[in-house]
Amino acid sequence: MTKKRSQTVMEALDVASLDAKDQQYTLRLYVAGLTPRSQEAIRNITAICDEYLAGRCDLEVIDLYQHPVLAKGEQIIAAPTLIKKLPLPLRKIIGNMADKEKVLVGLDLRRK
Repeated sequence: MTKKRSQTVMEALDVASLDAKDQQYTLRLYVAGLTPRSQEAIRNITAICDEYLAGRCDLEVIDLYQHPVLAKGEQIIAAPTLIKKLPLPLRKIIGNMADKEKVLVGLDLRRK
């Protein structure tokens, strides 16, 4: 039974992945000031959005120095952190977004 259930789950994930190609993405990138690491994360995620999500990505960059209360509300423990709000499921990716494959998998744009 476990094998059949895991196949069903995998099939559902495949369908969701195909459906995601038409969905609008809502992303929030939390950075800590204009450090080189923050600037690199902004450049990297902007390039990914332009290449893979052209016209269907709402990217909001939030500086935690200017809005520290948001870090607590979103449970941010490190910066930079990218949060994929929509489409569900919610995902968090921590780092400078330099590992393009990791970011694409985290955004459900590519399978592991």
